[in-house]
Amino acid sequence: MDLVISHLNADFDCLGSLAAAARLYPGALLSFPGSQEKNLREFCARHPDLLPPLVRSKDIDLSRVTRLIVVDCQQGSRIGRFAELLERPGLTVHLYDHHPATADSISASGGVVRSVGATATIMTELLRERGMEPTPAEATLLLLGIHEDTGRLLFPTTTPEDYRAAAWLLERGARLHLADEILSPELTTPQVELLHDLLSTLKTSEVSGVRLSVAHASRPWYVGDIAGLAHMMRDMENLDLLVLVVAMADRVYLVARSRVPEVDVGELLRLFGGGGHASAASATVKGEALSVVLERLERNLLLIVHPRKTVGQIMSSPVRSLSSATTVRGARDLLVRYNYSAMPVLQGEQLLGIITRKVAEKTVYHGLGDRPVTEVMHTAVMRATPETPLATVMDHMVGGDRRFVPVFDGEKLVGVVTRTDLLRHLHGASQDGESLYDLERLSPEPKERELATLLRRRLPADSVQLLELLGKSGDALGVAVHAVGGFVRDLLLDVPNLDLDITVEGDGIFFAETFGEQHGCRVRPHQAFGTAVVVFPDGRKLDVASTRLEYYDSPGVLPTVERASLRHDLYRRDFTINTLALCLNTNRFGLLLDFFGVQKDLQEKAVRVLHNLSFVEDPTRAFRAIRFEQRLGFQLDPHTEGLLRSAVRAGLVERVGGKRLLGELIQILKEQEPVPAVKRMAQLGLLPCIHSELRFGPDSEQLFAELERVLAWYQLLYLDTPLEPWTVWFLALMDRLDSPRYLEACRRLMMPERLMERVFGHRHQALKRLQHLRQMLGHGQEISNSQLHAGLHGMPVELLLYGLARSGKEDLRRLVSHYLTRLADAKALVSGTELQALGAARGPAIRSLKEQLLAARLDGLIASKDEELALARQLIADQS
Repeated sequence: MDLVISHLNADFDCLGSLAAAARLYPGALLSFPGSQEKNLREFCARHPDLLPPLVRSKDIDLSRVTRLIVVDCQQGSRIGRFAELLERPGLTVHLYDHHPATADSISASGGVVRSVGATATIMTELLRERGMEPTPAEATLLLLGIHEDTGRLLFPTTTPEDYRAAAWLLERGARLHLADEILSPELTTPQVELLHDLLSTLKTSEVSGVRLSVAHASRPWYVGDIAGLAHMMRDMENLDLLVLVVAMADRVYLVARSRVPEVDVGELLRLFGGGGHASAASATVKGEALSVVLERLERNLLLIVHPRKTVGQIMSSPVRSLSSATTVRGARDLLVRYNYSAMPVLQGEQLLGIITRKVAEKTVYHGLGDRPVTEVMHTAVMRATPETPLATVMDHMVGGDRRFVPVFDGEKLVGVVTRTDLLRHLHGASQDGESLYDLERLSPEPKERELATLLRRRLPADSVQLLELLGKSGDALGVAVHAVGGFVRDLLLDVPNLDLDITVEGDGIFFAETFGEQHGCRVRPHQAFGTAVVVFPDGRKLDVASTRLEYYDSPGVLPTVERASLRHDLYRRDFTINTLALCLNTNRFGLLLDFFGVQKDLQEKAVRVLHNLSFVEDPTRAFRAIRFEQRLGFQLDPHTEGLLRSAVRAGLVERVGGKRLLGELIQILKEQEPVPAVKRMAQLGLLPCIHSELRFGPDSEQLFAELERVLAWYQLLYLDTPLEPWTVWFLALMDRLDSPRYLEACRRLMMPERLMERVFGHRHQALKRLQHLRQMLGHGQEISNSQLHAGLHGMPVELLLYGLARSGKEDLRRLVSHYLTRLADAKALVSGTELQALGAARGPAIRSLKEQLLAARLDGLIASKDEELALARQLIADQS
């Protein structure tokens, strides 16, 4: 049985989300786990016709629940009696929520968690994506949820998605007037009196440059809608942050509202057992006096307030600069190479000005590319220090339309603040061509997330210990150390992956050598790339790399490498899903860094490139895109797929060297299920890049399906014979090419001679032998063991399996099975030395004798070594 629930003290976002979940999970029971806010209770009493069917929590038989769907909440502490379900083995849990995850978040296998203004927005988008039209009643409930949780679409946490969802609901009959009627009720007399007391106790103080306001009151009875009073007070007094603390009966209620990024009130009130998001939160405390709660609040506010940002906290560093002697063309080339929109121009350490890519490109276009960059640079440049308040720089950049502010420590250039840095700080979105780093897609998701608890829960203890040791080594050397890429991605996806890639913001080789010396490991350095492999005593390997930047001189060639920051290092990677970083240093252990909105891509199961030239710079990424898409069950987002198809049409993939192309093809064919990936290669036009006539039609699909059955059958034989399945898939892929074209494809891939002999040289002979056996069976001939052995001996097992799949005959499969399990390893018991002692001549004669002896034993004519020796004497005598 499916059960959909929300959190205690439910609000309109809960109700709207429950109504939508009823459509997404037909037949599910809907229930509030406990109390509801006063506004919601009154609405339910006045408008029963709009409500979905709700079941009282006490009337639900928990033993029948097999799947729990939780909306607008992630904490088990906030779902009442239903929390006991979370301990049940085998229970499936789906979460739908817009609040940030916390250390005690419920573990779920499905659902959507995304930072938007309301959970109702997420549920609305799901209905729209699945083509489910809400009734006017459902649309109204969802709209009320969005309006309440976004403050009528005016809270700082409101997103464009909330506006789009609200508009879509209005188009489907949502009753907007109810939002005004319900969410702006007139104050009752008790509320007016409480508001008066709160205003009289309102106190404002300043902590780390942030103004904080707290008001308190007490009542012997319950007064509803404190949240509404908080909104009213905040607007009346124009407050940045407000916390109301009201004691009523035996409980203390806290409601907080924030307009400033320095205080996350959701984080604050989680310390009191409550929850919410950065701009709105609430909590209920039982068994504590009002004075005690106020003291706790004062202490926690000091801990939770983040000091106002300074330039040094968000600037990009290190900085590449141009010398005053650089030509405009040279500046343009460097701006393009490093994907910058502007660079500082220095004479020694003195800042002369700034050159933008736009100006450099126009100057080159007008034929003045050989002029000094000093003739066209901007000279009116603001200088900042790491201690400069961020607000000062923001006013200059936004008000003065500046793209770039250099940061100096004394006379030394130590960083820059770009529009990208500002947008990332504000969690906004980048505009094309407006930033130093051409990051085309900045996510509104939080850049940082605490994963230490998740990491310890999902990884073996020895792996966690290794990560901690790496972080401590970084501490000792004064460098930042991160785990990056697929390991971090799979940690979030809960996919087992202990293949660690470590980056060091500094000298990665020195770090690896120091770590290896301390822990008894061997280290293999690669100076050209600033990387090293650490080999542990038990054989485990660890890849360590200096953070670096790569640029491509032309499409399809290997990149040139330079040292760079972590952000640049991640930006050089192929897809957003491989750009996550996990800090390992002790003071930030387990902190996730997400520069490119990866968490949203993981939720949407999307494979995206980082920039529009990704496939131009490295066309082999087309194959990797398919590999990740199929392995993870993701989809290329439409823009990325369009870029891939454009690269194929432009012939860029065909320029890739054969060895690199073969390597990517082998990786695809080594996947656990390569067939979908091969089909996808065909759909995207990649197969002709291997050979112009290579296709994947219905015949190929049938062969691949048969090959899957053959390989599954072979695994059930449990043989020790080594098998490289990718070779079998390669043979099947090339099946429709005749021998000359097959050879052309192998040469195009620059296949090593030994491998070519294996997949090409023996192919014709293997198929001919199997065809001969098939013909014998077709004519009703009995095939002896010796004939079977002679026909199949020496043939690579991969070719045998390919040939079996090609024939599709069960009787031939039985023959091959008999050969592989009984005959393949058979050999004569008598040695060549013994045969020489009996008078046999050296060379081919001994080989021929051995074949005759083995044939006789396989066919049951002889059985022991003594009988082999006797037969050998007779055969030698007959030859004399």
